[in-house]
Amino acid sequence: MANSEINSPEIWAIILAGGESKRMKQPKLLLPFRGKTIIETVVKNVTDSNVDKTMVILGAVVRPILRLISEFPVTHYYNDNYKDGMLSSVKCGFRNLPGELQAVLVFQGDQPLISPLIVNEVINAWRESGKGIVIPVCGGKRGHPILIDRKYRDEIEKLKDEDGLRSLSVKFSDDVLEVAVDSPEILMDIDTQEDYINAINKTK
Repeated sequence: MANSEINSPEIWAIILAGGESKRMKQPKLLLPFRGKTIIETVVKNVTDSNVDKTMVILGAVVRPILRLISEFPVTHYYNDNYKDGMLSSVKCGFRNLPGELQAVLVFQGDQPLISPLIVNEVINAWRESGKGIVIPVCGGKRGHPILIDRKYRDEIEKLKDEDGLRSLSVKFSDDVLEVAVDSPEILMDIDTQEDYINAINKTK
């Protein structure tokens, strides 16, 4: 799917919005959230952070999402292989990144409670540590967004769909930094109606 010319800033964000929402049985990213929709909230949180440029990867739902994000400063691409799972959208994003960049943060499109402050904590930790993979952790559990240094671009392409993006941090465990954050929201995605209700209640 065509989009505008891309410059080459330091830090990019890839928002994965290509899923089929099978467990929700309706397009979950279009559901109402804080006066907007889930995908609008996620995009706003990301673009309000210290990320330089943002890319949204589309798949099962295209036109409705494009209408919702049209006013945000983002580019977009369509993942022909979205039915292969989340990693296929990650690969699609990395293939379409500009040649020169420093790092990429990978976001799930169904995590509207991750604030810009959390994103900035991850970015700052990467800048200060020199580590190539930075993952926020809450209560001993790893969450999102995951920051990946540019040096792993080729490694992303080699990952197997069944192993997922997490396998990168296993393969290069010595280059991983876990950042402790006081934000359980990094662990909360919305896959079911119960998840959705919990997320709405969390905002009250």
